[in-house]
Amino acid sequence: MTGGAGERLAAFRAHLTASGFPGVVGLRVTDLNGTELAAWNADRVFPAASTIKVPLLILALQEAQAGRLDLTARVTMQAVDRVPGAGVLHELGAGLALTWQDVLTLMIIVSDNTATNLVIGRLGVDAVNTWLTAQGLDGTRLVGKLQLPPEQRNEAQRRGERNSTTAQDQTDLLRALLAGTLLDAAHAALALDIMGRQQYRDLIARRMPCGPDGERLYRSATKSGELLGVHHDVGVLFTPRPLLVALLSAGGRDAREHPENQDVATLAGALWPLLAEMGEVPVSERGHLTGRSGAP
Repeated sequence: MTGGAGERLAAFRAHLTASGFPGVVGLRVTDLNGTELAAWNADRVFPAASTIKVPLLILALQEAQAGRLDLTARVTMQAVDRVPGAGVLHELGAGLALTWQDVLTLMIIVSDNTATNLVIGRLGVDAVNTWLTAQGLDGTRLVGKLQLPPEQRNEAQRRGERNSTTAQDQTDLLRALLAGTLLDAAHAALALDIMGRQQYRDLIARRMPCGPDGERLYRSATKSGELLGVHHDVGVLFTPRPLLVALLSAGGRDAREHPENQDVATLAGALWPLLAEMGEVPVSERGHLTGRSGAP
């Protein structure tokens, strides 16, 4: 990092300290070429929460690109497939037939856990982990399906192991996606389109300025993740200087799953000035109509 970048990162850390944030943060910001602009605990392993869905999306699209997964084919959701937590499918009746593209979309834009488990079942846990290792994403691991009842959990889950990731891995994965080394142009565009329709924008895009029409001034393609005390967001921010961003955190003390969660608000408030500076957002735009929270 340059001296200026170091000063901006120091300001980010000072904001968290002054705000009384109690947890630990992993942060990495790069440009689209992979040049590191800011890093703090970038290799620290965190519970992945729903950021594990980013590699699942990319691997599933690789399968589609190779002709092994037909995105227009339909998969029928059975009653046993429905799991609680994020998403909408668990609220719908068994027998619903969705295309695989629908499943991938729901997995990302509303973080649907039932959709995610359908994807994991289709890809296979071992195959996902083999792929992660092949990509050099050594801090990221899929332990198993999400939100399973105790009797359906695998041995690793019963030992208390959780899906994991790092800020380094998440930004490296996004860099490979945009560089065209993982997917062809059409499938990479589909991945970014799905991530661009994310409905939970509580961190990276939370403080992004909006125009008079209420729309954010810059596009983003992101995936959030949340567990008790854990708040993550990773993705691409299309500021004048586009950025790849991964912010991971654990140890927060506001247990509410709510847009005004104080830990989330603190993290977002510290992050945006850093991203605005590194993304070369004009000073005149940085405070123009405070960005909306990510609540749908």
